[in-house]
Amino acid sequence: MTTQTKPIELYYWPTPNGWKISIMLEELDVPYEVKYVNIGKGDQFKPDFLKIAPNNRMPAIIDPEGPGGEPISVFESGAILQYLGRKFGKFYPADERKRVATEEWLMWQMGGLGPMSGQAGHFRLYAPEKIQYGIERYTNEVNRLYGVMNRRLEGRDYLADEYSIADIACVGWVSAYKNYDQKLEDFPNLKRWFETVTARPAVKRGLELGKEEREKSNLANDKEAQKILFGQKAR
Repeated sequence: MTTQTKPIELYYWPTPNGWKISIMLEELDVPYEVKYVNIGKGDQFKPDFLKIAPNNRMPAIIDPEGPGGEPISVFESGAILQYLGRKFGKFYPADERKRVATEEWLMWQMGGLGPMSGQAGHFRLYAPEKIQYGIERYTNEVNRLYGVMNRRLEGRDYLADEYSIADIACVGWVSAYKNYDQKLEDFPNLKRWFETVTARPAVKRGLELGKEEREKSNLANDKEAQKILFGQKAR
């Protein structure tokens, strides 16, 4: 098994996308150092950060012990999960059929659950005007996606064949279900899965990382931070 002697640098803010990587690193039990990227203050636009995350979005990592022993930076949460899974040989199966199943649900999260939940949360919590069409459109879509997960989880413990980066990618987004006006009781298989995954000690630690920073930022009530976060244009 690969060992890590130098800490991985995690560029992070406590959001569902950030939690993917904090959970993964906790599950792997490898050394890492947190570099907070305060997205409400515009840290994501700093030149040094853009060198490793050209989309000016966290999370990102720098692994000082990358391929060939040389440093490597990785941005995009899904790509980071795949990189760490390959490197350490955990939560990302080598068997091709199992890997395909894992990647299907990882990409489902990246293209569906995450973006649709984010839009539902935006229109419900942050939009300066309550646009009913937007609220209903994305709230209903999150509801549909929860239904997809609920059907998938019937008779199985995890989204793929075993606990994997697919579950790690999804759990942080599902944890905010109340923000999207969803009830887990309506989705019994999803509820069981959520309780199982969030009972894992590493998941608990990953979700707690930076909780105090998140509470201090109070993005929901900080209009200036919202302008920075939601008013971004090409730079």
